[in-house]
Amino acid sequence: MQNKPGYPVESADNVLRLLLLLSERRQVRVTDAADFLGVARSTAHRLLSTLSNREFAVQDAHKSYRPGPAFERIVIAGPSTQDMRTLLHRHVEWLHGELGETCHLMVLEGNGVRFIDCVEATRVLRIGSRTGMLLPAHYTSGGKALLAELSADQLTALYPRDLADSPAGPAIRRTALRRQLATVRRRGYATNFEESERGIVAVGACVRDGTGRAVAGLAVAVPSVRCGRSDVPALATVVRAAAAAATADL
Repeated sequence: MQNKPGYPVESADNVLRLLLLLSERRQVRVTDAADFLGVARSTAHRLLSTLSNREFAVQDAHKSYRPGPAFERIVIAGPSTQDMRTLLHRHVEWLHGELGETCHLMVLEGNGVRFIDCVEATRVLRIGSRTGMLLPAHYTSGGKALLAELSADQLTALYPRDLADSPAGPAIRRTALRRQLATVRRRGYATNFEESERGIVAVGACVRDGTGRAVAGLAVAVPSVRCGRSDVPALATVVRAAAAAATADL
């Protein structure tokens, strides 16, 4: 007679079942996971937290868990965050060298962007490095460039409702966000006019892998006193050139 699996095996089985659930639903709350697995909410939260710690899941602003970077790399083969940082750092450096301003590389995590690399400007008045930070994607130029590449269903999954005012930023309506992203697709770049933080203007474009899938955002951030709206097209030309060169390396 087959022995009943012990706790470690049962726990591993639950984690695998959660991964399948994330794959099917793309959005899972703790209560959903608990009901699906037939376990206590505290157990479901612990399992989801474990997936989040290993980047197989990310928690969005609505406390739902969605497939994370590690999950997506398994489903769709692609470079890891560390690989992208290594492969693309020279393009961040090039962009900084051309513009003399702080430049960042970022990846999408749920409806946020994780800043994974930076070359900081050396001027006294400059934008500091955001490496390691997770900011709302819809307030950042690189984040908007990546959001613009999502399908309507994917965008709705990340933004199931309008966003109210919060410490992370001002309220935003989904219809307004969709209009912004349509403009991003038309122009080929995104902007951030003091949306993520007062005093910052940024311009970003997406970097694609060999299949054409957008996998990272490349952006330049400039103090607003040095950058008016009339300066943006010139910045965008250089940012898009850097993003195109970076795409060729993936």
